[in-house]
Amino acid sequence: MFSDPQFWVAISFILFIAAIFNPVRKILTSSLDAQIKDIKNKIDEVENLKNEAQKALDELRERESKVEKEIQNLKLESEKRIAELKDISSTKLTDQIEKRKILAENKIEQLVRDTNNSIKSYISSVAIEATRNILLQNLSKDKKSALIEESITEFNSVLKN
Repeated sequence: MFSDPQFWVAISFILFIAAIFNPVRKILTSSLDAQIKDIKNKIDEVENLKNEAQKALDELRERESKVEKEIQNLKLESEKRIAELKDISSTKLTDQIEKRKILAENKIEQLVRDTNNSIKSYISSVAIEATRNILLQNLSKDKKSALIEESITEFNSVLKN
């Protein structure tokens, strides 16, 4: 056994492994500890990020609810304003319609008066012209003079009354 080279090779292998085990174990342990520390740091960092994200999410939800309330308030205010504007515009429109109706009626009355005056004027001028033509064709000079004298007398009596 002691003279067997395989025995000594096995002993030297075991001694070699024992001599190398401690430094290798320390290297592996320190490396694993560093990795564990890095992983814990990353977990803590992720935990912090998660907490910050949760806070940001809560703030966003709070802002969202505030914005929704503000939107509802704006909607109600705009609906009230629209109703007010509708009332005002319908009142103004009614007033304008009434004013335009009155103006149209006045214009129609003026047109009727102007038309009546034009018709009277036309009828008068046609009647005078027809009378003049009839008188020119049917009256002699003596009858014309007598008619003029009679008209002047009637005119004087009308002026005296």
